[in-house]
Amino acid sequence: MADLEKIVEQLSGLSVLEAAELVKLLEEKWGVSAAAPVAVAAGPVAAAAAEPEEEKTEFDVVLKDAGPKKIEVIKVIRTLTNLGLVEAKTMAETAGTKVLSAVGKEAANDAKKKLEEAGAVIELA
Repeated sequence: MADLEKIVEQLSGLSVLEAAELVKLLEEKWGVSAAAPVAVAAGPVAAAAAEPEEEKTEFDVVLKDAGPKKIEVIKVIRTLTNLGLVEAKTMAETAGTKVLSAVGKEAANDAKKKLEEAGAVIELA
């Protein structure tokens, strides 16, 4: 029997385009359609939902918790944002604060890594 958890993990790593290609291949192989039956009144809504979702290109780095090493987190915030000590301290003490807004995926992941290494809890939105 196939390891279902492993299959789920692999499918979770697919991009939107790869997932669409997989659906197409499975439909051809099995002779079925993945489209759900739609009532006539819900036609426009279903069409909008069927469009592939664009991959997100801009991210917000949100500080959920500064953690036990607040001074280290403040130092990283100052490095990332060029804020003064007072502003960085206020940011570190305020849960849900956006450290960076509308940055690229690489910059967001880099900032997240640095802040988490300093002990903070970070969320990319």
